[in-house]
Amino acid sequence: MIKVNAVFDIGKTNKKFFLFDDDYNEVHREYVNLPLTVDEDGFETEDLEALREWMKNTFDGVLDNQEYDVKTLNFSSYGASLVHLDYKGKALTPLYNYTKDIPDFVTDEFYKRYGDSLTIAAQTASPQSGMLNSGMQLYWLKYTKPEIFSRIKYSLHLPQYLSYLFTGIPVSEYTSIGCHTNLWDYDAEDYHSWVHAEGIDKILPPIVPTSASINTTYKDRKIKIGVGIHDSSSALLPYILSKKKPFLLLSTGTWSIALNPYNSESLSTEDIENNCLNYLRIDGKRVKASRFFMGNEYRLQVEKLTEYYKKDYGYHRNVAFNQDIYLRLIEKPKVYFKFEGISLQRLPKETELEPFDTFEEAYHQLMIELMELQIDTISNAIGNSEIKTIYIDGGFTDNDVFMKLMSHHFSNFKVLSTQSPLGSALGAAMVISDKQVTSKFLKENYRMKKLVPLFFDV
Repeated sequence: MIKVNAVFDIGKTNKKFFLFDDDYNEVHREYVNLPLTVDEDGFETEDLEALREWMKNTFDGVLDNQEYDVKTLNFSSYGASLVHLDYKGKALTPLYNYTKDIPDFVTDEFYKRYGDSLTIAAQTASPQSGMLNSGMQLYWLKYTKPEIFSRIKYSLHLPQYLSYLFTGIPVSEYTSIGCHTNLWDYDAEDYHSWVHAEGIDKILPPIVPTSASINTTYKDRKIKIGVGIHDSSSALLPYILSKKKPFLLLSTGTWSIALNPYNSESLSTEDIENNCLNYLRIDGKRVKASRFFMGNEYRLQVEKLTEYYKKDYGYHRNVAFNQDIYLRLIEKPKVYFKFEGISLQRLPKETELEPFDTFEEAYHQLMIELMELQIDTISNAIGNSEIKTIYIDGGFTDNDVFMKLMSHHFSNFKVLSTQSPLGSALGAAMVISDKQVTSKFLKENYRMKKLVPLFFDV
């Protein structure tokens, strides 16, 4: 039998299950897309019962497999989601979707009681975003569904609920508490005063370290079960554990998020206005992050380029960086694109494509304009910290124009692209393991590639 460490990695779309050996090599994986359900207002959301059933069946199937000896189990998942348990340990409500709106009268009353939104945002390192600030869900429940709120014994963040399904023990931990929840006062290193004033701290279980585990017997097997971890913090963990020198991780996808685990400055109101936030590391130290909706904007604009230049969708994937086009475009800098999903005080009122003869030219201009925002977010995240290395992971590592522009604009940094199909699952396995990893770990497991700065032939 192979000794393995099991991890459930629960995303909004893909639900994944991994088995790793003691050297963190993947030995088994399963993927599934589960159907959604709706809440009492007809708003689409995760089907908790379907998720629970799939997880139990999947794990039981592995335990029944004579090939594997499961030693540990842990969980990584998206945040900004709470499961409210009654006194019998049953979920009282659906898992409300974090894109659901909170009525204005609820938030207006909240700010009237506890201070203006910018001040609260800076104290909790949480740009104010409605239900995406999961603490606001508790406030909303208390004042719009008091009969349900009164029956809550514990409210668990989703990663901890997944652990609870297998241990029956309710806990809280730092990475979930700290992910733009509005709950945590970063300077006080405690729940914010509004949380205590509303008595909400009484339904939040005791805080334990993210590295905590529970030795339990499950189906007659002795297994060490972790308490769960927020996926962004989990994705960062392999870098933190294997690298001693400070670095910045640029995670690219729908959002482009610059994560700096070495910046402990308090956020200012200006930081909040620049879409900065904090996450908490597994040890409770802060990670400064700066984000913008790059992947979403990129998709919207590429669809328009495809239509305008009459190209098949997917054509953009093969556009390589062209030095001549780039040098010509930056000779006379100008903004041509009206961004749809990013709110900026910028011209133009409409996108201008007429000046560009080809798809390639317009595409290079789009990437130049997105890169200007990317430079700002990275600079905001770095702040005053001494960082010389930038790792880039996610979907944009395959974008030749983006990567060439990164190597050009950050030529004073060591910039490396990394690729790991394991995402946040690996961090969840590592956080409850005693095994040490060396600085070679990333090189061996993340297909690292150093970017060469551009030298233009002019």
